[in-house]
Amino acid sequence: MADQDARSGEDKRPTEIPVLRWEEPPEGPVLVLLDQTRLPTEEVELVCTDPAGLVEAIRSLAVRGAPLLGVAGAYGVALAAVRGFEVEEAAAALAGARPTAVNLAVGVRRAQAAHQEALARTGDAGQAASAALAAARAVHEEDARASARMAAHGLALLDELLPAGGHRVLTHCNSGSLVSGGEGTAFAVALAAHREGRLRRLWVDETRPLLQGARLTAYEAARNDMAYTLLTDSAAGSLFAAGEVDAVLVGADRIAADGSVANKVGSYPLAVLARYHHVPFIVVAPVTTVDPHTPDGASIEVEQRPGYEVTEVTAPQVAGAGGGIPVAPLGTQAYNPAFDVTPPELVTAIVTEEGVVSPVTSEALAELCARSRQVTIS
Repeated sequence: MADQDARSGEDKRPTEIPVLRWEEPPEGPVLVLLDQTRLPTEEVELVCTDPAGLVEAIRSLAVRGAPLLGVAGAYGVALAAVRGFEVEEAAAALAGARPTAVNLAVGVRRAQAAHQEALARTGDAGQAASAALAAARAVHEEDARASARMAAHGLALLDELLPAGGHRVLTHCNSGSLVSGGEGTAFAVALAAHREGRLRRLWVDETRPLLQGARLTAYEAARNDMAYTLLTDSAAGSLFAAGEVDAVLVGADRIAADGSVANKVGSYPLAVLARYHHVPFIVVAPVTTVDPHTPDGASIEVEQRPGYEVTEVTAPQVAGAGGGIPVAPLGTQAYNPAFDVTPPELVTAIVTEEGVVSPVTSEALAELCARSRQVTIS
């Protein structure tokens, strides 16, 4: 009976979203991606047969999210090697496709290093390609494990900070299974709280201009039967003022050595609101998002996106010059940074698979990274 109940419980969970997978059809290996630009109205897959196609998928946000970009980048190097493209050239193009997301370059370098080492050792291109693919699969598996550990650490922190339970959590952008080899980063923590019956409400910022919250986080929340409410980004202050937010949970695309956090634009205002209203602002990200070579927030390269993303409203089913309907006069200039940077003094805690850093200091982050390397090596 216990086994039957367990199976019934498993059956109630949504079917796993096929975000990214490696396939080997007769015509040659490919990387298959869920096209996130078409969600939530359509679940359409893209098939990448070469590195250039993957670079375009990354730039167009068909595949996105820091951890998943690391996985995709590693598979991209393997794809280049297996299909006979110039690996070094492909690696450079992939690593530079989204400059702020450090995980992308980390994943690329790991598969590239495996390829170079095997080629130098054996002189065999086939063995080198196999080594790159093995490295990519390892990155994928490790990210899934990291996601589960982050969820556990994050839920424990929420319960510690909010002992009354019934958590009302505000999130920004998308940080669930669509950005990860597992169930995500910040969203995974909220999902863990939901499964334990401790999530009262998930507040979902729409996340303009590309609406990753409205299109993607709401999509994932609905699939998991979570209690969620969508709000415009500009309504967040009203929500804080009404006392309806117990904690803010966000992911990260790069964390500098001093603890400055680059995340989807709109995160920094939430951190300011959270500080004023005495609400915890929690960042959830794998250790690979911490970049010790970037000393501080001012050193983080912030990607600037096309202006039409602001001057037009886009939708999956709409086609046009920029893919959407104009909402501003022709010729209007737009300021459209993809990310903003939150200073460490506004971050209550950084949750990683190796544990929680709080307060956020350069020394604590350095110790965490050193411990992570020791665990990896052992």
